[in-house]
Amino acid sequence: MENINNVTEFVFRGLSQNLEVEEVCFVVFSFFYTVILLGNLLIMLTVYTGNLFKSPMYFFLNCLSFVDICYSSVTAPKMIVDLLAKNKTISYEGCMLQLFGVHFFGCTEIFILTVMAYDRYVAICRPLHYMTIMDRDKCNKMLLGTWVGGFLHSIVQVALVVQLPFCGPNEIDHYFCDVHPVLKLACTDTHVVGVVVTANSGTIALGSFVILLISYTVILVSLRKQSPDGRRKALSTCGSHIAVVIIFFGPCTFMYMRPDTTFSEDKMVAVFYTIITPMLNPLIYTMRNAEVKAAMKKLWVRKVFSEKQMINSWK
Repeated sequence: MENINNVTEFVFRGLSQNLEVEEVCFVVFSFFYTVILLGNLLIMLTVYTGNLFKSPMYFFLNCLSFVDICYSSVTAPKMIVDLLAKNKTISYEGCMLQLFGVHFFGCTEIFILTVMAYDRYVAICRPLHYMTIMDRDKCNKMLLGTWVGGFLHSIVQVALVVQLPFCGPNEIDHYFCDVHPVLKLACTDTHVVGVVVTANSGTIALGSFVILLISYTVILVSLRKQSPDGRRKALSTCGSHIAVVIIFFGPCTFMYMRPDTTFSEDKMVAVFYTIITPMLNPLIYTMRNAEVKAAMKKLWVRKVFSEKQMINSWK
């Protein structure tokens, strides 16, 4: 079919059609997004000021916080503004950019979580070779690989959608542009495209999840040989990672490892991995990581001390 595109903008149905519910959601999600920004910026500042970059774990944690900010910022600001807007519209180009951003940062986060699991595997199962295997050069290459992988994945998703004709309906039953809701509006058969999209996203999600399961299973088995203190410390760190993986991969699996269909629950599930997970990541890592809490405490003490010095200098 000839690629005829008469659609210049899309209209979001949003989270709810109830005005009172939207006003409540505006307050709630504005608070959530503020927590995402402040929480992840605090982790990045703590890693930087605490000189924790030398540790691969905190090097990747810093990158995860940066990706969380970018990932949530692709959808949250637009959604928050639309909650009080009568016309929830987005241009065709803006929709394609949003689709690209969601899959780019989402896939990059998946790969970073996988690399962090590998880092913990090496640290616990091969401690004598840890600094050799996870040196700075290799960490930089792995980080570059996560960004390149995310970019290639998102380019494929966008390329599949851009070549479709949109010549009629333009109302998206969602609060952001995602592949499955947009495919429903194409005025051509999208069965093959839907299969490719599912295979692309499903392979990445399932493959990464299997690798994570294997890594943490091996880690938990190897902990039986550790001392009680070492076991407690390793469980604390790995517990944080496992919690993040479950919270992130559960909704992603529901959304992308299935045929090209949409459900009424999709919007609520999407809220979980685009907003709730980026908000919980800083809380999970700070609450269960003694080293991060210690670095934050030093940062706070330094801030208070500098403020006292400033007050004394004014006197």
